[in-house]
Amino acid sequence: MPAQPHDIDVWSVEGQFQHLIYSPKGTIEGVLIDSEGAPAQFVCDAHDSAAHAALAGLKPGQAVVIEGTVAEPSPKGEAEHEVYQLERVVSVDGKPAAPHHHPGHVAGTVARLNYARHGEPNGVVLDTGDFIHTKPDGLKHLGLKVGDKVKAEGDVRPLANGGGQVVQARTVNGKPVGPGHG
Repeated sequence: MPAQPHDIDVWSVEGQFQHLIYSPKGTIEGVLIDSEGAPAQFVCDAHDSAAHAALAGLKPGQAVVIEGTVAEPSPKGEAEHEVYQLERVVSVDGKPAAPHHHPGHVAGTVARLNYARHGEPNGVVLDTGDFIHTKPDGLKHLGLKVGDKVKAEGDVRPLANGGGQVVQARTVNGKPVGPGHG
């Protein structure tokens, strides 16, 4: 049976934490672990503050179990070892790791739009300081504007500045964010 588009192979890799890997801008870009003598690299999204917080607390030599998907080959050259896109840190020294995010909701009044790096609106910031991320197509679908009362449900995690939460919205005011969401 052919794989469905939503089927993703998530690998669970056990090993010893070696060190953090940094981006040229100085942010955490991932980690390197030793898995039975072979290096394995896990990379994370530059904007995933919860992943950065979980990784920043690791100490060299700690036993870790990390889940990830095999990263696509880079057009910049062949990797020296296996590279995974980080899904989550499962455990540290045999204890469950804190989740990157949890199901929840935020509610308030739209104070302003938020914009993606390329300038297109990708969500809203509420008067509470919370950020509802809808992606540009989701925001267009929902038609939100300043002054609207909203309640969004999805995966919630703290904002990097500690001033609120970010929700990766599945529904806003009971409506699916858009095609493929919900």
